[in-house]
Amino acid sequence: MGVELVKYEAKDGIATITLDDPPVNGYTYEMNSQFDKAVLEARFDNDVYVIVVRGAGDKFFCAGANIKMLASVDPTFKYYFCLHANETLSRLEQTPKLVIAALNGHCVGGGLEYAMACDMRIARKGAGMIGLPEVTLGVLPGTGGTQRLSRMVGKHAAIQMMVEGTNYDFEEGMKLGLVNQVIEAENTDHFMQQVYAYAAQFVPPNKAAMAVGHIKRACQTGAEVPLEYGLALERELQAKLFSSADAKIGLNAYIKKQAPEFTGK
Repeated sequence: MGVELVKYEAKDGIATITLDDPPVNGYTYEMNSQFDKAVLEARFDNDVYVIVVRGAGDKFFCAGANIKMLASVDPTFKYYFCLHANETLSRLEQTPKLVIAALNGHCVGGGLEYAMACDMRIARKGAGMIGLPEVTLGVLPGTGGTQRLSRMVGKHAAIQMMVEGTNYDFEEGMKLGLVNQVIEAENTDHFMQQVYAYAAQFVPPNKAAMAVGHIKRACQTGAEVPLEYGLALERELQAKLFSSADAKIGLNAYIKKQAPEFTGK
């Protein structure tokens, strides 16, 4: 059995996927394969409603691809390595469950590419930097960075950020639209407690998890197709929700002026 580079744990409706290859949690083909397996495990687990992705330790979320590994392999391997990484992150992005990246340390290069494939990014204040500095290595962000960043901050801002290769602190990252929240925390454990408290609100009975997942799907897929097709997708997803148990619960609770107790079904 190989080295465990990704840890997986599911508890109270939340699955945690931890990138664990100290000191910087840089990813290799082996790590991506384990990450891919963890994504599928969370996807198929009916008791998981939210996925939290984090890095081990308190210094790095992820510093991107393992540079020593990249320097030691041939161009064909590098191509298929990038292809596999793209497929893995697309699988995460298309999983109809909310995915939160907990940025407990530096999130640069491929680490930010991982984080951008998540639905939200919550960062610990003062814990690190964020950016896509691949140009300093003579390459481009090749795990979805050029595409996702352009869609997040706009084409011209994305080009400037990537050609300059600048890293930003998390507060500046929030201003740029890369980070959703910056949380003050005494340490990583305190930070993660707050992340889990935030994630718990999307777990039944607090919220209709199926609706949350379908909202994600409508946005992630609909934003990439013409408006009329996106509207068609929205109608189909809404039709599924109208026939769900949670829609009945939510509508009845509204009429009765009661707090709904959702089931996730």
